[in-house]
Amino acid sequence: MGEIYFDNSSTTKVCRESAEKVAEMLTENYGNPSSLHTLGFRAERAMEAAREKVAAVLSARTDEVFFTSGGTESNNMALFGAAESGAKRGRHIVSTMVEHPSVLKVMKRLEQKGFSVTYIRPDANGEISAEQVSSAVRPDTVLVSMMLVNNEVGSIMPAAAAAAAIKAKKAPALLHVDAVQAFGKLPFSPAKLGADLMSVSSHKIHGPKGSGALYIKKGVHIAPLTYGGGQEKDVRPGTESTPLIAGFGAAAGALPDIREEYAAMAELNGYCREKLLGIGGITINSPGDALPYILNFSMEGVRAETMLHFLSQKEIYVSSGSACSKGRKSHVLTAMGLDGRRIDSSLRLSFSRFNTKGEVDVFTDTLKEGLSHISHM
Repeated sequence: MGEIYFDNSSTTKVCRESAEKVAEMLTENYGNPSSLHTLGFRAERAMEAAREKVAAVLSARTDEVFFTSGGTESNNMALFGAAESGAKRGRHIVSTMVEHPSVLKVMKRLEQKGFSVTYIRPDANGEISAEQVSSAVRPDTVLVSMMLVNNEVGSIMPAAAAAAAIKAKKAPALLHVDAVQAFGKLPFSPAKLGADLMSVSSHKIHGPKGSGALYIKKGVHIAPLTYGGGQEKDVRPGTESTPLIAGFGAAAGALPDIREEYAAMAELNGYCREKLLGIGGITINSPGDALPYILNFSMEGVRAETMLHFLSQKEIYVSSGSACSKGRKSHVLTAMGLDGRRIDSSLRLSFSRFNTKGEVDVFTDTLKEGLSHISHM
C-alpha cells in the first residue's frame, strides 16, 4: 500500500493546489507586495486573495486577518500583546493546563513579569467544563487563553463559555482562542465563539509550513511585538512571505465542506476505535465527543517509542504525543491524571481527508503484529 501517514496533527502533506501556488509565487509572481510597480501590485493582489480565502473559512472580515509565520508566532503576538495592553486594568490571566507549549511558555514568562495565571485542570477525559471556566474568571482578569481543540487527545474546549464568563464577571479581559487544530476541521467562527483573538496555521490544513494568521476582532488593539516598515498595519511588520501566504490561501480555498468532512472523519475514527478495541489491551484516551480527526490510545505494557519505531519501519507514521514535546512525557495526559505506564504507552493517530479505512486495516494489523513481537515494559 505504500506509506501510511497518521500524523496530520503534527503537519500535513501540502495539497496540489497549494504547492502549485507556492511555485508560481516563487518563480513568476515574485515581487515585493510593498513595491509600487506592476510586479509589486501583482504580489499584493495574490496576498489579498489569500487573505480573503482565510477570512472566508473563519467567517471573518478580511481586515481582521493578519498573516504570521504560524501558530506559535500568532499565539505569542496575541498573548504578549493582550497582556501588555491590558496591564493597567488588571494582571490576572486564565488558561488551561493542556495548552500548546507556545501558550504555556508564554504564560510562564508573563508570570515572571508580574502577572498571575490560573491554570484550569481537565478531567480524566481531557475535558473542561463551563463551570470551571466561570469560576476561574475574575473581575480583574485581563486575558483568557484557551485552545479550541486539544492537539493530543482532541477534546473540544468551551471557548464560548469563556466569553460568557468574561461578560458575566464584567472583566476587561480579551479572549484568545488557539484554533490551530480546529481550523478547517470544525465549523465555528470567532464571532460566534466571542473570541477577540484567534490563532490559525497553514501546515495543519495541507498548506506550507511557515505561514499562519492571527485574527484580531475589529476594534481590538494589542501591543505589537516587533517594529518595522508598517506591513500588516504595523501588527506584524516585515516583508511578507508571499509564496507561503499564497500557498496558505490556496490550501484554505481547497478545503472540502467542513461539515461533510467532519462526518467522514467521524466514520473513519469510529471504525478505527472499533478495530483497536478488538485487539485487546488497548485503552482509548480521547473522549467520545472529541474532534474525530484525533484519536489517542494506550497499549498495555508496551512503550510508545518502541511501537512508534516498529511502525515506522513498516512505513506507518504516527505520533507519541505533540510533535513539539520531542519525546517528553505528555503534559496533557499528565494533567488528565493518567498513570505513568498509560502515558508512556500512548500513541496519537491524526487523520486527514486523504486517509482511508484500508489504511486503518493495515495499521491495526501491523499494530497487532507489533504487540505480539515487542517485549513488554
